[in-house]
Amino acid sequence: MDVKWASRIAELPPYLFAEIDAKKNELIKKGVDVIDLGVGDPDLPTPDFIIEALKVGAEDPENHRYPSYQGMRSFRVAVAEWYKERFNVDIDPDTEVVALIGSKEGIAHAPLAFIDPGDVGLYTDPGYPVYPTSISFAGGTPYAVPLYKENDFLPDLNAIPEDIRKKAQLLFLNYPNNPTTAVADEGFFKDLVDFGAKNNILICHDAAYTEIAYDGYNPPSFLQTEGAKDVGIEFHSLSKTFNMTGWRIAFAVGNKKAIAGIGKIKTNIDSGAFQAIQYAGIVALQNYKKGLQDRIKIFQERRDIFCKGLDEAGLNYYPPKATFYVWFDVPQGVTSKEFSSKLLSESGIVVTPGNGFGEYGEGYARVSTTFSTERIIQAVQRLKETKF
Repeated sequence: MDVKWASRIAELPPYLFAEIDAKKNELIKKGVDVIDLGVGDPDLPTPDFIIEALKVGAEDPENHRYPSYQGMRSFRVAVAEWYKERFNVDIDPDTEVVALIGSKEGIAHAPLAFIDPGDVGLYTDPGYPVYPTSISFAGGTPYAVPLYKENDFLPDLNAIPEDIRKKAQLLFLNYPNNPTTAVADEGFFKDLVDFGAKNNILICHDAAYTEIAYDGYNPPSFLQTEGAKDVGIEFHSLSKTFNMTGWRIAFAVGNKKAIAGIGKIKTNIDSGAFQAIQYAGIVALQNYKKGLQDRIKIFQERRDIFCKGLDEAGLNYYPPKATFYVWFDVPQGVTSKEFSSKLLSESGIVVTPGNGFGEYGEGYARVSTTFSTERIIQAVQRLKETKF
């Protein structure tokens, strides 16, 4: 039988990290010592107190049954309390929170709730590849809003054409930003609220990296801005804050009608997050400061090592105030893909080409510092020895 793929997947480019993994694995089979600085997957273990909470939750037979689609109320209360403590934002746990099986799941499902065929979905570029893919899967037309270094990698909302704004139903963006590491202040978020209100566009802010910040910087939540809940929602994940990427637990908060829309999609697509993991998530949120600065200190040390290496290699970079990424210029006369391919084939280093995050990522590369400090030191040395 010749199985026919639907056009929505047949026309997709290879997922960025899957393509890189294939090349990496090919070299590993040949015996090459590959240092992978590609995917942002923390190498530090999940804190012990969270693991112990999971064990307790897993032993409770009540958690072995189908969970709530919206999430356990106790988890939603913990989310609301965390938002109040961390950002001084009031969240109604009954109507303004939905638990997610990782923020990727929530982001991927959101356009199904808000996009009809013919609608436009806005997303920042360079950005998380799931943003445009999820818009396409919902039958919408993705429209890239470029992020330029000259504008500190913030979108120029006024540059979006009026005819596009009239068709647009949502805007995906995230600060602190992946991949550029850029940050947004409350002034930008005020402009964002005004943009959403004026154009009737739902703001979908992906805030996965607010807790990984350096040098005393304290990233704000979009929802701290007056009027933000009228026009938007915020996705947050326990993955990066607590080194829980494999646990698949996150949440969306904000506008109650938008949260209800995502909840309605989830009732028809999944059966909710495993309650034992939600229970562990409660304990994590209630003790979120425990060990956080120690983890940040490790990522900051690695950031400094890599940035020093870029200085010595003569490569320009955007100094990261947050996230565990470094975003830097590739050498002149070399494309992002050529740069990353040469580093992999000649030096055994995996870096992510900037154009893998969209058209406007060309000319850049991204590394993740979620690998051992020793390996980052080795990678820096290899990078400095590579000739372009």
